[in-house]
Amino acid sequence: MFKKLLSLIALAGVSYANAQDSTSTSTPLTISGSVDTYYKYDFSKVPNIGTSFASDQNSVSLGMIDIALKKTTGKASFVGEVSFGPRGQAQSIPDQAFNAVPVEVENVDEDGDPIGTGSGFGLGSSSFHIQNLYATYAFTDKFSMTAGYMGTFVGYEVISPVGNFHYSTSYLFTNGPFQNAGIKANFTPSSKVGLMVGLFNTSWNSYQADPNYGVNTFGAQLSLTPVEGWSAYLNVLTGSQSGTILDLTTAYQITDKFKLGLNAADWSAPDADDNGYTGIALYPSVSVTPNIGLGLRGEYFMTKKNGGALVGAPEDEAITSLTFSGNLKSGGLTFIPEFRIDNSSVDQFAKNNTSNSLTKSAAQFSLAVVYAF
Repeated sequence: MFKKLLSLIALAGVSYANAQDSTSTSTPLTISGSVDTYYKYDFSKVPNIGTSFASDQNSVSLGMIDIALKKTTGKASFVGEVSFGPRGQAQSIPDQAFNAVPVEVENVDEDGDPIGTGSGFGLGSSSFHIQNLYATYAFTDKFSMTAGYMGTFVGYEVISPVGNFHYSTSYLFTNGPFQNAGIKANFTPSSKVGLMVGLFNTSWNSYQADPNYGVNTFGAQLSLTPVEGWSAYLNVLTGSQSGTILDLTTAYQITDKFKLGLNAADWSAPDADDNGYTGIALYPSVSVTPNIGLGLRGEYFMTKKNGGALVGAPEDEAITSLTFSGNLKSGGLTFIPEFRIDNSSVDQFAKNNTSNSLTKSAAQFSLAVVYAF
């Protein structure tokens, strides 16, 4: 009798599970992420080039460990992503108590004497390390809404090294938004056209809005796929406290082996005359073999007349940067050797670590190891 009762319970459970599957779509919980580390050497023997990451001089250093969780049940889905390590914490997500701002950092020699300035971030004592935390509801196949803390839709490069060809980052990336918190509507009328509009918190890179302004930043993206292999994104993000950034991001897979990307952006600071930056970056890359790729990033970045504290060129000056990188892949592992040289319109880089002399150029080499899972 007891065995028959257990059989009936098991049969009922199977019937209930089948009924649930017939009325909703559920995907398994997906776990993905990456880990990375790097070595960097600046030929002036001081950290000279202001990049978001790969900033430690003559050191085998940490990037980050990144873990993302994703799941879809019916029409609802969520993404949660956390990171640990300098790249995924203090270097990319400002301290929530004392927001990070780009600052000039005075380089010193072994005796503590000043030898010129570089670029860096002024940070608080802790770091909020959630990269993404948002939920989406798909009302139809073409219309959905998303709310939470999201990686920005602006720009060509991203925080995770898995999403970039180069390990160091552009000045456009460093000075632009990293995250936006808010709510957005996504509309996809066809496979070739998409539209996003949203309202976001007062300023970039914060999950808390200034209560005096609230959710007062407007954002929009028009995505186009004119032909197979070509995608383009026209982005705008504007608010009384965050300023206005206009951004174009596009990539075209010209052949099976050759790809060309482009990012152009202009940012105007809020309530300021001629304050902000403008720039453009090209990203040609070629696949030599399925496991070997070579790429170049050529960038021109200019700080406006009253540009203020930005990472890169001083006020009313420009900087040109060339970055040559290789991608050597084996399974989930990628080695990224990289050589970068920056040239400024004014003397701003330390010539060496033993004098106060400044020069217009700086060069560095790095080797990064990235594993994606």
